Amino acid sequence: MEGNASGAVPADVRETIDRLVRERQAVILSHYYCKPEIHEVAHFVGDSLGLSQEAARNPAKVIIFCGVHFMAETASILCPEKTVVLANAEAGCPMADMITPDALAKRKSELNGVPILTYVNSPAAVKALSDICCTSANVVAVLRSLAPKTILMTPDKNLAIHAQKFTPEKEILTWPGFCPTHHRLNLAEIMALKEAHPEAEVLAHPECQPKILREAHFIGSTSGIIKRVAESPKTEFIVLTEEGVLHPMRKQNPGKVFHEPSTRMICPNMKKNTLQDVITALETLDPVIKVPEDIRVPALRAVDRMMAVPRD
Repeated sequence: MEGNASGAVPADVRETIDRLVRERQAVILSHYYCKPEIHEVAHFVGDSLGLSQEAARNPAKVIIFCGVHFMAETASILCPEKTVVLANAEAGCPMADMITPDALAKRKSELNGVPILTYVNSPAAVKALSDICCTSANVVAVLRSLAPKTILMTPDKNLAIHAQKFTPEKEILTWPGFCPTHHRLNLAEIMALKEAHPEAEVLAHPECQPKILREAHFIGSTSGIIKRVAESPKTEFIVLTEEGVLHPMRKQNPGKVFHEPSTRMICPNMKKNTLQDVITALETLDPVIKVPEDIRVPALRAVDRMMAVPRD
């Protein structure tokens, strides 16, 4: 039971989902990296933090989260009174799995008071051990808000290396984590794409390796890339992030052309979310993602500290 590349959803499937949404007083949230048909049945499509913020402010009692596990955890952190259901229980995040609370606690004890800045793409228990969180959009502002000169940033080393360029006054210690989808891009292929499309603007996510980012004209978060396409005078783009962003960008910019690497940037975990998963989640309200209070409270503190940082 799937739609097609355009995101078309069978009428009977849409009717079933709409009925279950009414019965459950639910809202469906989808990350940009999910399949087009998931976008089409979702009430809100966004990046990881934006989705959790929507979960918190939406009046719905039930949150059906089409994304990966850490995102549903963040929604649970922000709105513990709601029922948060992860559409596909097997949708995890390899980068989030590259750090554990035990490993961070050990490193934290070795650093003797160095503040811990953690990317929101991380487990709740890791956020709970952190001083503050960040997103790919606000990482520089968050770093500048911290008084200490030395900071440990987890878990994405590529994002940390990128942020270091804008905060030379800081010493950023890195964690050896990365997003496999962004990390595997081949430089030779990017150079060939640029040669083949010399008028195209190159857009890249900061989870890409530094050698890839050096070839980009614009570096930004998922939402930032989508906004850039809408605002740019260019009509042709090379897109270096997960291909799920192409669906909303094509819908919003029908006159613009998008090129992607042949080494397709697909997050297999995001793509696990299906229309049938959405229906099953609405029917069973399972699996519920609930962060225990002893983890939720300190994790919320780290997220709230991030939210209090003024934007650059």
